[in-house]
Order: sequence, then structure tokens, then C-alpha cells
Amino acid sequence: MKILVINCGSSSIKYKLYNMDSKSVLAAGGIEKIGLEGAFLKTKINGETKIIEQECPTHTEGIKLMFDTLLHPEYGAIKSLDEISAAGHRIVAGGRFTRSQVVNDAMLEEWKQYMDLAPLHSYAHLKGYVAVKKMLPNLPQVFVFDTAFHQTMPEEAYMYAVPYKYYENNNIRRWGAHGTSHRFVTARVAEFLGKKPEELRTITCHIGNGASISAVKYGQCVDTSMGLTPLEGLMMGTRSGDVDPSAVLSIMKQEGLTPDQMSDLLNKESGVKGISGVSSDIREVEAAIKEGNQRAALALKMYAYRIKKYIGAYTAAMGGVDVIVFTAGVGEHQWDIRQASASGLEFLGIHLDEEKNRKNFGEEEIISTPDSPVKVVVVPTDEELLIASDTAELVGQA
Repeated sequence: MKILVINCGSSSIKYKLYNMDSKSVLAAGGIEKIGLEGAFLKTKINGETKIIEQECPTHTEGIKLMFDTLLHPEYGAIKSLDEISAAGHRIVAGGRFTRSQVVNDAMLEEWKQYMDLAPLHSYAHLKGYVAVKKMLPNLPQVFVFDTAFHQTMPEEAYMYAVPYKYYENNNIRRWGAHGTSHRFVTARVAEFLGKKPEELRTITCHIGNGASISAVKYGQCVDTSMGLTPLEGLMMGTRSGDVDPSAVLSIMKQEGLTPDQMSDLLNKESGVKGISGVSSDIREVEAAIKEGNQRAALALKMYAYRIKKYIGAYTAAMGGVDVIVFTAGVGEHQWDIRQASASGLEFLGIHLDEEKNRKNFGEEEIISTPDSPVKVVVVPTDEELLIASDTAELVGQA
């Protein structure tokens, strides 16, 4: 069975084609600048990067370019689109959906009420689905929701202390994000340790340009750091994370900013980028620190401190912790962020093996000491494989 995984952004389409018999990637690529000048598709053929420049005014042209590339006689991966059994879409905001869904008209209408929870993402997701349906009307399509994993949270964890009517009428509550990644590493770390997720209290740290932490108690998510939107929680590459709402109102009044302008400031100009004044890329910030940049140093201290604080909070929320997982771009590759985040938590039974931690750059490995009561593990995430697996399972049941 061959499954196509699609992740549509406002001006981009990322894709992977999987052979689910071997769980191998047959083709992968990305289209950038949809709706803008200079649109292009980037893919790898036999280890070499191939750039295909082609204007894509809408996602429809982008999807067509993706299919044409998959069929190309020189650098394609299939001979006919009939070889594709189904398409699985990454969906950021799924509202109250608790599991992945085969898309039909009724399901789509139910999902649309949650689109405004992530408007930049959701409308792009819909465009991608419609474009695929237009070209391949009989191809089964599946929505895999980032929020689904978090729907086991108890109400005391997901509710905000604002008038209750906003929850009832406007869906104002903590929904979380990165759930597909948190679900993948929760299952994988348990398997790696020879356990079942139901036997472990696990804190999963998805640390990348966007970052979130989840408390997973015996296989079920009981809290997560992102909220109504992916803005809440940890300090991130360009997002502020937790901030006093009065600070937001004060900045808006002082600067005369509109809500949209304030949203851009918090989502695109804050976080590591806003504090360091250098970049949202941790590697570039670390280079600036070596040159004596004090703001860059402050940014990374704040960044690691927030991670540490959430680990402590979620240990309390679960009545203890058995496993801490680091995953995603920074979590997998930045040993110093892992060390700074775990430092000082020895009283919780968290003892990092500094030598193992320093040498680990994205390899699946236990990086805590053998006698550490809490296992600290690096687990590379694979959201696309999980999307493909969900899609294959649901289509197989249909």
C-alpha cells in the first residue's frame, strides 16, 4: 500500500510518499511560494537535490505539480496515480475530534467550525484537500489532527478562567498542538524501553522553532503547554509563549497596534528572535554568544528555563515522572539546551549523563545515567510516518 502524506501551509505544500509494506519513503519534496512570484518544488533524487521552478498561483497548481513530479519518468516514484491508495493530511486544529478521520461531507462540515482556531493553517489544509479531490475524486483522504492526542486532558487542565460562556459559545479553551509528534514519541519511547505507554508517566518535550511539552500519564495526555493556539507555553523561535495579557494590552496602547499587528508581534517577532535580536535559529544565537552577545545569552537562558519550569510543573501534575523525552529539531540536536533544561532537577530523580548527552545529535538513546530514577531519552520524531500509518489503518477498515 502506498500512502501520500500532505502538509499544506498558507504558501507551501510538503509531501512524502510511503510504501507502507516496508514503511519506507519513496519520494519527498516541498513546494514553496504558492501564490507568489518564484514558486518552486524541491525534491531529492538519488541523494541529489532537484529544483523545479514553476508558477503556482493556487494550491491546485501546487498539487498538480506534486503529482506531475511523482509521475516524472526521470525523477518520479510511480508510474500511475492509481498506485496511491490514499492521502493523509496533517491538520493543525481538529477541535473536539479525538482521532483521525476519513474525510466525508458530514465530517468536513463538522470540522469547519474549528477552522478559525488556526486560520492560517486550516484554510490551507482545506485548499489542499479540495485540490486533491479535484484531481483524484475517488481517492480516499484522511485528516490527522494535531490536537486529537490532547483531548484526554481533564477540564481543569484545558479550561481558561474566563467567563464560561466563551467556552460554550466560542470554543475558548486549551486545545494544544504538536499532538501527532507527542503521540509518536510517547509510543516509541515506551517500545524502546520495553514498556507499554500505560505503564509510564512521560513528559514529552517537542523542542523546535515551535515548541511544546506534554504530560502523558499512563498513555493519556493530561496537560500540554500550547493553548487555544500554538502561541501559549514555552518561549519559541519567534513566539513569545506565556505572557501576562496586561503586557499585551499595554504594548498595544503604547504602540497603537491593531489586534492583527499585535498577533504578528507575538507570533513572528518575539521569542528567541525578539530577545536576542539575532535570529530564531538556535545555532545562529549560539554563534553570537561565542562573540560575546549578552542578549543572545539571555535568550537561551530564558529558553531553557521555561522548559525546566514546565518539566517541574508536569512532574507535579502527574505525581511523579518516569521518562522525559526530547524530540524535534532542537530537542534532538542541541545537547546544551537539553543539559540546561535538566540541570537542577536532580531532586526529582533526573540525572543526565553529560558525556552521552554531549555526543548525541539526534540518535535514539538513553542519555541519563544508569542509576537515574528518571530515564531521559532522545527520540527522533516522525509525524509523517504516523500520519501515513493512521491513513493506512483507516482506509484498510473502510
